[in-house]
Amino acid sequence: MKIAIPVTGDSHVVGHAGQARNWLIYDCQPDSPQPLPLAIELSKEQILHHFEDDGPHPLDGVEVIIAASAGDGFVRHMAKRGAEVLLTGEKEPAAALARILAGEALPDARFDITTTLCKIRDLFSRH
Repeated sequence: MKIAIPVTGDSHVVGHAGQARNWLIYDCQPDSPQPLPLAIELSKEQILHHFEDDGPHPLDGVEVIIAASAGDGFVRHMAKRGAEVLLTGEKEPAAALARILAGEALPDARFDITTTLCKIRDLFSRH
């Protein structure tokens, strides 16, 4: 199972996943230790907020996305692409991944005013 986590420059789980450029991709295998991530940086055109779904994308094949925040439009967009979005207050990507792999619940996402603003924008989203 491929799990993607948007991160900041200092590798903390980032909010507003649709605008994220830096991602860690974990290719998790059953009964295996937590894998090392593949770090990718999206071009401006590949940022999911702007991506037109008109071709392949570096996050294709990802089944789960763990983020600090995401708008409803992003969640719907990723569901169409076959990925479930999970929100968390966990700042460390490896700790969030470990909880998911252990079947544990993630800490609740922190309040983020941009998510509220995104909900308004998502009323008019193409997704």
